[in-house]
Amino acid sequence: MTAGLTTLLLLADGRFPAGGHAHSGGLESAVRHGRVRDVDDLRVYLLGRLATGGLVAAAFAAAVCLRPDTDIAAFEAALDARTPSPALRLASRRQGRSLCRAARVIWPAPAIMKARAVHHSNALGLVATAAGLDASQAAGIAAYCVLSGAASAAVRLLALDPYLVHQLIAALGADCDTVAAHALTTARGPIEELPAASAPLLDISAEDHAAWEVRLFAS
Repeated sequence: MTAGLTTLLLLADGRFPAGGHAHSGGLESAVRHGRVRDVDDLRVYLLGRLATGGLVAAAFAAAVCLRPDTDIAAFEAALDARTPSPALRLASRRQGRSLCRAARVIWPAPAIMKARAVHHSNALGLVATAAGLDASQAAGIAAYCVLSGAASAAVRLLALDPYLVHQLIAALGADCDTVAAHALTTARGPIEELPAASAPLLDISAEDHAAWEVRLFAS
């Protein structure tokens, strides 16, 4: 049985105790290097994140939901191949571990109890399945979290007006839905054909960010 709206909202809520607040989605580096300075810049940044990392994350989350009997190692290997930055792989697995830790208390399904350091989007697929959500809902949560995580970080990093930032998130709702729908379509294909949309500058920035002595966010 598909879970209700409350479960969907719970997993998409930034207050869910999975450690998402500690990650900026690469925005901290973009701010320091002057690539994001205001709400207009943030809009461009979020659209880029949706089209690349957002699409990949949504597709993998949906694919894990669609193939609950597939060994998660197959998805891990495929996502490793799409994540060239060691720093991003580490950040993703830390978020995945935190998500599974919370889910073990709330939805203690066998797959969640066995999962350890898996990529965040794969963990989201496992957790969504355990919570009774379907692949479409998992894709939507993954795409939305790419928007909301970086947008929340922008308020802290740039002291942006939170009303304007949330207005931006609302305005990008259709883009988020489009990415999630496309991700769901691709998720029905073979694992090796899942999206591999790349963002080379984000990979480079992640390695630079990981070497900072002082930083507000883990990634």
